[in-house]
Amino acid sequence: MDKLIADFPQNITDALKIAAEFKLKNNPDEIRNIVICGMGGSGIGGKIFAQWVQDEISLPIQICQDYTLPRFVDKFTLVIGSSYSGNTEETITAVKEAKEKGAQIIGICSGGQLKDFCEENNYDYIIVPGGNPPRSALAFSVVQLINIFVQLGLIDFKFLKQLESARDLIISENSFIKKEAIELAHFLKGKVGVFYSETKYESIIIRARQQFNENSKLLCWHHVIPEMNHNELVGWGGGDNRFAAVFFDTKDLNPRNNKRLEITISDVRKKTENVRIISSKGENQIERSIYLTHLVDWSSFYLSELNEVDVMDIKVIDFLKDALSKF
Repeated sequence: MDKLIADFPQNITDALKIAAEFKLKNNPDEIRNIVICGMGGSGIGGKIFAQWVQDEISLPIQICQDYTLPRFVDKFTLVIGSSYSGNTEETITAVKEAKEKGAQIIGICSGGQLKDFCEENNYDYIIVPGGNPPRSALAFSVVQLINIFVQLGLIDFKFLKQLESARDLIISENSFIKKEAIELAHFLKGKVGVFYSETKYESIIIRARQQFNENSKLLCWHHVIPEMNHNELVGWGGGDNRFAAVFFDTKDLNPRNNKRLEITISDVRKKTENVRIISSKGENQIERSIYLTHLVDWSSFYLSELNEVDVMDIKVIDFLKDALSKF
């Protein structure tokens, strides 16, 4: 995992090269809505992408993380199946339903059943390098999603350029990112992590929660401002030093949310002495997102070492899949 995290900038470079060499063969018909199907490490790429482009694209995008698709899916729907292994059963089931509904389908995978399904039905698909934990392949899913939408003329090419600059940012800030990551790991050790951001960065703190879950074997949760001000803030009435609150400050908050953040931090400090603010770097949402993602990835690795757990171990997920295969 140490090497896989260190390779994240190179993964962005490799993914951009794959994108440059891939061309859609099928000319889609009219697209009125989009569904991105994916679970776990593949699914989070869809969530992150959707938040990046929500102010640019005029079509609704829905993330499907289940076996079944929304009822509105029809021939005017673009369904993208994103499965790193190509064998994620929820995603495979959903894209097969998409075929039955006459939807337009594109796959992103390293092979497996999704590749076979797309080949058999003459659907476009993009192959990415496989063989690693899906949570370490984030660059490949988000880059290919951007590439697909650029080729369809739904978003501007600038998003690919911003990924290049985001890669350069985390390379130049590597030492500082690792220093911050180590400090965050020590801060979280032995506590329940609670991650907060503004709504437009929710996918990034979901990624944070997932990485600490899988890499560090840490139970934690997340919420967003302003929604948490309407419910969870009251819950902090029962807060204490068991909890470690991490606020992700991206420096581009809505002015009202910036004030909400300030008040919320002050209130939470009354209930726990464990409050930490992580500030992002970057000139746009993609750069800030990639910066924070890389920092969290390193921190989850360092916390696994502090917790003396196997960062690669996912035996409980393997057990679940084996049990389901017999059902």
